[in-house]
Amino acid sequence: MCVASAFAQVTNTGMVDVYDTLQKGKLTIGGYVDVYYGFDMNHPINSDRPYSVSSSRHNEVNINLAFAEFRYINDVVRAHFVPGFGTYINANYVNEKGALKNLIEASVGVRLSKQKNIWIDAGVLPSPYTNESAISRDHIMYSRSFAPEYVPYYLSGVKLSLPISKKINSYWYLLNGWQAIQDINNPLALGTQIEYRPNKKLLINWDTYIGDESSSVNPEFRTRYFSDIYAIFNPEGKVSMTSCVYFGYQEKKDTLNQQSFSPWWQANVQAKLRLSGKSSLSARIEYFEDPESVQISSITGVKGFRSYSSGLCYNFKVNNNAVFRLESRYFFSDEKVFLDRKRNPVDNGLFFISNLTVWF
Repeated sequence: MCVASAFAQVTNTGMVDVYDTLQKGKLTIGGYVDVYYGFDMNHPINSDRPYSVSSSRHNEVNINLAFAEFRYINDVVRAHFVPGFGTYINANYVNEKGALKNLIEASVGVRLSKQKNIWIDAGVLPSPYTNESAISRDHIMYSRSFAPEYVPYYLSGVKLSLPISKKINSYWYLLNGWQAIQDINNPLALGTQIEYRPNKKLLINWDTYIGDESSSVNPEFRTRYFSDIYAIFNPEGKVSMTSCVYFGYQEKKDTLNQQSFSPWWQANVQAKLRLSGKSSLSARIEYFEDPESVQISSITGVKGFRSYSSGLCYNFKVNNNAVFRLESRYFFSDEKVFLDRKRNPVDNGLFFISNLTVWF
C-alpha cells in the first residue's frame, strides 16, 4: 500500500506495494489524504450511495481515506504498518471487530533467499485482485468501478513472493478468507497471482481464489472460485489504458443438501489522454452482472443485479504530491435496480464527484 511510484516500470495499481523505492535500514514514514464531495442525482436515503464502498457519501465533504504509513526494510526483514480512517473504512470494514477496523495493512516479512529475492510475508496484506485498489492516486479514474468494490480490498494470511524470471513474478497466498481479517470458518483459502511485465510499458496480471465461504450470514455457501485478469498499458505516456475482466462461481447447498452454482462476472475498460504536463482526461465503460446476488443484492427487490456504467474524469496534477479531479458517472440497467429521489424504482442513475488527493 505504498504511496511511492516505481517510475522504472509499470506500477501495478491493483497492489500499489513497492519496496524497492525504500532506503534500506531506514524507517520510512508517509501519509495520504483523499478528500471528496459527491452528489448523487437520485438523492439516496441517509446519504449512503447504494452499491458503493469508496467515496460513498452523498452531498457532503468527507474523507474517503486517510492513513499514516510506516515501512522498514533491510536485507533480511521488512515490515509495513498502515492504520487508516475515512468513509471507505466505515463502509468496507463493517464486519471486522474493534481496532481491526482501522488496519489497511499490518505485515512483517522475512527474506528466504537473497539471490532469488524470495520473501514470505504474514499479517493483513494488500489484495492483488483487479486493477484498482483502495488508493486512487495512480488510477486512471477517481471513482472505483464495480470490479474492485466486490472483491477483496485487503487480505489476511501469508504470502510467498517467488520470482520466476526477470519478467515474471508469482505470489502464493494462504488466507483467512474472502476479505476477512478474522476467519469466519475453519478452512483456510488459497490465492495465486502471476505478474508478467514484457516491457516497461505493459503489465499483465492473472489472479485466482478458491475457498470455503460458508458463514452464519450465508450458511448455504460452500466453495467459491474466482479468477481475474487485467492489463495496464503505458501509464506515463500520452495515452494510457487499463482493462479488467473477472468471473466468480459460488457453490451452494440448501437445507435438502441440493447443490447449485451461482456465477457473477464483470468487464471494464479505462483510458486516459494527457492534454498537457498537468492535465488529462479519462473515460471508462463497464458492465457488471450478478444474477443470483452473490455479491450485490438489488435495493429495489429485483432478483439479482446487472448494470452498465460510463464515466468521464478530468485530472489536474497540482504538483508531484497532489492531484485534483472532477468526474461524472452514469449508470444504466435493463432492470429497475436504482431508486430515484422519490424512492421509485428506475433503471438509471447519475453521479458527480470532485476530489483532492495529497500524499507525502
